[in-house]
Amino acid sequence: MALRCRPSFGREAWVVDGFPMTTSGPRASSSLNLISDAVCARCGCACDDIELLVEANRVREARNACPMGAEWFLASPEAGLPKALIGGREASLDAAVAEAGRILSEARFPLVHGLANATCEAQRVAVSIADRIGACLDTAMPLHRGLSGMAFQGVGEIHCSLGEVKNRADLVIFWGCDPGRTHPRHGERYSIGAKGLFTPLGRQSRRIAHVDLLPDSSGLNPDLFVPLEQGKDFEALWTLRALLRGHEIPAGACPGAPLEALRALSDAMKGSRFGVLFLGTGTSSAADSHMVVDAALAMALDLNRHSRFYVSPMRGGGNPAGADNVVTWQTGYPFGVHLGRGYPRFNPGEFSTEEVLSRGEADAALVVAADPASELNPAARKHLAEIGVVALDYGETETTRSARVSFMLAPYGLATPGTIYRMDDVSLPARPAVRSAYPSAEEVLRGIARAVGALP
Repeated sequence: MALRCRPSFGREAWVVDGFPMTTSGPRASSSLNLISDAVCARCGCACDDIELLVEANRVREARNACPMGAEWFLASPEAGLPKALIGGREASLDAAVAEAGRILSEARFPLVHGLANATCEAQRVAVSIADRIGACLDTAMPLHRGLSGMAFQGVGEIHCSLGEVKNRADLVIFWGCDPGRTHPRHGERYSIGAKGLFTPLGRQSRRIAHVDLLPDSSGLNPDLFVPLEQGKDFEALWTLRALLRGHEIPAGACPGAPLEALRALSDAMKGSRFGVLFLGTGTSSAADSHMVVDAALAMALDLNRHSRFYVSPMRGGGNPAGADNVVTWQTGYPFGVHLGRGYPRFNPGEFSTEEVLSRGEADAALVVAADPASELNPAARKHLAEIGVVALDYGETETTRSARVSFMLAPYGLATPGTIYRMDDVSLPARPAVRSAYPSAEEVLRGIARAVGALP
């Protein structure tokens, strides 16, 4: 129970569960501080209704957060690690920034990789560094997310916010995803049980469909389940599009799912007033994922001739939507951009991190909050270990351990302010709840940007 008390020194005072608190933000005190409207970046929902109880510069409780979010807020930050290392030895921030600037300035084919786990403010500075040194710029998002950018350029997109889903959607389709496991509060806040302006009964106001290999194991309880064949997302979506257009499916066709189930789903889609398909990674290979997104977006375009229908990607944690937006604002493309000729060139594959490293082309790399040393193929990892790497991260990783210069960062969204994008491209301001002895990603990147001449 929370009781409002008389304000003290301009701060709003509260008593929660018998503990005195203020809402002033982090400060050196033994009393609890209440930080309201905190933003959680653990998954793409970016829940902004979290209340944090902070004591002695530690988050003691994260109210309204799901178990995943609570773990993210309550995780102990790395302690005792140096702020900066050069060649594995502790160094001052100024010396490490100067060495990082030298490595990147002298490179003939530098690479800037990562960004998806940083604030938009830090991402902007990283892009300016890439522009100045003529680097290949690529984000650390899974290939499925990147290829959805290719599909967007080819087909276009009809987009809606999660708020519109909450208030208007009477049909919600989850395709190739299990929101109860990956986005625990998605259903209660936006899509399943949320009560909105035109969905006053919540779950009873909408139909839920689930398309996947197996029924969900997290209590989704859909009205319609469509069992999908392994790797047949594209075939199922294209068959569904044909059914929506009134075409007959010939005998012997490979629809990717039981035809009767797809017919039932198409009837539900045609009968909805406002429908949305949340697209996960599905069951197809990464190489085919842009075709899957192509089919989903084309189907949505067809449906909007008669009703309202939208496709929304189920983005993961961090700030991948922010990285998409920031890189696109500054280069015109979302990823896989080469800036070495003084203007941006877009060619995923040729200018993607894994391919550039596998071919042995890059001679230096700036890695921002990513761990390519443990994620890429063996050839790419081998070449990464042979070049000068400048790595920034929130904890020790394979990449920071092998980097020529590494920086330890204050956790974004928890100890540093900044902007985070929700999975539906809505920007949210994150405020610090605790203090950190480590610098922010933006601070370190600004120092490197000045060292390479990208900032005055």
